[in-house]
Amino acid sequence: MRLAFMGTPQFAVPSLSELIANGHDVAAVYTQPPRRAGRGQKLQPSPVQLLAEVHGLEIRTPSSFRGEDVQSAFADLSLDVAIVVAYGLILPAAILKAPQHGCVNLHGSLLPRWRGAAPVQRAIMAGDRETGVQLMQMEKGLDTGAILLSETVPITSTDTSGTLQETLSHIGASLLPRALAALSRGKLEAVPQQEHGVLYADKIVPAEARIDWARPVREVDWHIRGLSPIPGAWFEIRAADGERVRCKVLMSSVSKSAFNGPPGTLVRSDDRLLVTCADAALSLERIQRSGKSIQSIEEFLRGFPVAAGQVLA
Repeated sequence: MRLAFMGTPQFAVPSLSELIANGHDVAAVYTQPPRRAGRGQKLQPSPVQLLAEVHGLEIRTPSSFRGEDVQSAFADLSLDVAIVVAYGLILPAAILKAPQHGCVNLHGSLLPRWRGAAPVQRAIMAGDRETGVQLMQMEKGLDTGAILLSETVPITSTDTSGTLQETLSHIGASLLPRALAALSRGKLEAVPQQEHGVLYADKIVPAEARIDWARPVREVDWHIRGLSPIPGAWFEIRAADGERVRCKVLMSSVSKSAFNGPPGTLVRSDDRLLVTCADAALSLERIQRSGKSIQSIEEFLRGFPVAAGQVLA
């Protein structure tokens, strides 16, 4: 099929790779413009752009689709379909209707649960036991379109948003060849979403990254793993010289041990760090001090000795 691919982050890369490998005619790749990043603040192309460049595909980076010129250029591609994966721009009606079969979106949840910007993070943070990927026929509403294909994935106690996104990105990519083959034969059934069970996955904001140790331990664990690795749930700890240091927690697990003390009390047990929560203790397993690399707890304690009993901020 003749198609356009619209995506930006690493999550979208396996899907573009799958479309190229299956011989589809990728007429153009739309991705967000390069952003400044790193210490030198150099312009960095998106992961999707980097892959498109390797394969010599036409790359388009509009900042929006409001202009008639951008909409006309898209319509002139004469597409069978557009595949949208974590693109990050709103598509107006003129874009959604331009391809013969419209625009198909790969979404990282089991709709209508977790419509919106951060479905993977929100699923873990809510303690969901499963999630999935779905191909959806796009329409004007926010993730309200009919479902074309779906795959359910369990969420384990060791999943972070990073590991789960990686899993979902590959499973989602594997759905595309099957969906396009059925679409070309007119055999792809669109099933309307249920009207109940709608939840919105709001964009993660910096203010919610700070850890609240007064919550139940399982909720704190979900919060940490849902925000790992980006933006990273954090707390402040007092160093030996009295300075407060911000630390991100990238992995944690619920401890079977219970300890007395107010929430946030630090308990050191040999090479472990446990922190009391509302009902039990949480074991911190991977930490990143501000300006430092990610460390295991053993590495962290060797370079940053801490005293037990202090209450983390």
